[in-house]
Amino acid sequence: MSKISVVLIEDHDLSRIGLCAALKQYSDIEIINNAANGEDGFKKVTTHQPDVALVDIGLPDIDGIEVAQKLKQHQAENSDFNTKILMLTMHDSEDSVMAAFAAGADSYSLKDVSMDNLVEAIRTTHEGNAWIDPAIARIVLKQAQSTKSTSVAVAENIPQAEEDTQAITAIAEEYQQLIETYPLTDRELEVLELIVAGCSNAEISAKLYITVGTVKTHVCHILNKLCADDRTQAAVRALRAGLVK
Repeated sequence: MSKISVVLIEDHDLSRIGLCAALKQYSDIEIINNAANGEDGFKKVTTHQPDVALVDIGLPDIDGIEVAQKLKQHQAENSDFNTKILMLTMHDSEDSVMAAFAAGADSYSLKDVSMDNLVEAIRTTHEGNAWIDPAIARIVLKQAQSTKSTSVAVAENIPQAEEDTQAITAIAEEYQQLIETYPLTDRELEVLELIVAGCSNAEISAKLYITVGTVKTHVCHILNKLCADDRTQAAVRALRAGLVK
């Protein structure tokens, strides 16, 4: 079985060394290089083209947001570049989380995640599915709900400050046509919101007073309508589209 190649971009020496050492304990992970700043990290990722780039959001020169954006631009210009980006952020503050989410990376995790969960995030990201830390999902959901009225105002061409709408509207467009073509029912939106909040089928069943079998049916319909492979991918697409009640 081929290993998942990884380049780690982390400016804190102890964290970088510790992560490299810890990830080497997993037989399917291979750290092929690492970098202590954004510019060097960008060069090493584009040179080695690993399966996954682990990018810390807080870097001393260009931050992880810009690194992710530059890598996405490089990918758009080079069809053979297929590196996935897993963004790491230390803080769960709203500003930090929204900045990480808006960067366009493939997956998002807090840095204090357990090593097993980080490896699971790497594996999931490598497989082409989005992985999002539940804490990040909750914050983005809260932000999406609080900016709902702002999004409506923009649709009606009412002037708004750019920073009020950029994070949500900039990432919603890729799913807009999909949502318009296959609209979700009110009940499916309720289920989707609970999925984003990290609830299991049993928890959704209890909260909505429906059977687990009915929940599974709704989840199946949601995945089909969003063209998602799993619940995590559906949650990410819903968050990016601002698809909340």
